[in-house]
Amino acid sequence: MSLSAHYPCLAHKSVFITGGATGIGAAMVRAFLLQGAQVAFVDLDNAQAEKLLNELSEFSAQLWFRCVDVRQLTHLQQAINAAAEHFAGLSVLINNVANDKRFDTEHISVDEWQNCLQINLDPAFFASQAAIPFLKKQGGAIINFSSINAITGQPNMAGYVTAKAGLIGLTKALARDYGGYGIRVNAILPGWVATERQLESWFTAEEQQRWLETTCIKQFIQPSDVANLALFLASEQSALITGQGINIDAGRI
Repeated sequence: MSLSAHYPCLAHKSVFITGGATGIGAAMVRAFLLQGAQVAFVDLDNAQAEKLLNELSEFSAQLWFRCVDVRQLTHLQQAINAAAEHFAGLSVLINNVANDKRFDTEHISVDEWQNCLQINLDPAFFASQAAIPFLKKQGGAIINFSSINAITGQPNMAGYVTAKAGLIGLTKALARDYGGYGIRVNAILPGWVATERQLESWFTAEEQQRWLETTCIKQFIQPSDVANLALFLASEQSALITGQGINIDAGRI
């Protein structure tokens, strides 16, 4: 791992990340550890989480993990409370967990629709609800992960797009409610990020070519690029930035 930018204010801060075992989540776990932060993360994929923990064994004193299904909101909130107790506080919450499974709009079932919201929207609110009492003590940051799909729409992704649009609204609401406590709330809206999962599923060679044709910068977005933006939004260098949705999409929008 290499350090691209240094934020001394993040040293010894406590960060909680949902969906931290793979992809963008794992990139953020690595990035915050390199800043000297203490990092707690949850994920349903215990095997991938253990693989990441082994990779980062030199940071074991700074790491905390619990296997959690974020649809079980009580378990998610209990994990946040336990992590905050373990690290004697909480400074940053990152609502990253997501699932972009496709469904045909005319045939999506009630259960499939509700499951989409239960993964992509509900955990962000209830994780924030649990984190806010800790953040109110010292200020801090909440970073929600929306998507440029909330702006552009995407075929066969009505549930996902709706949830990601909801995260923009949640960001605005929480920023207004808690700015007086020094809590900054922002949303990151990534474009198509070249994670292992995307490359193995939807981000085919044909889709990659289409993507490059629509962007200003002809490069693929890497998980580390998104993690770098999260570092900035978590740091004191973004002190007066709140209630914003920030695109990282190589100029797609």
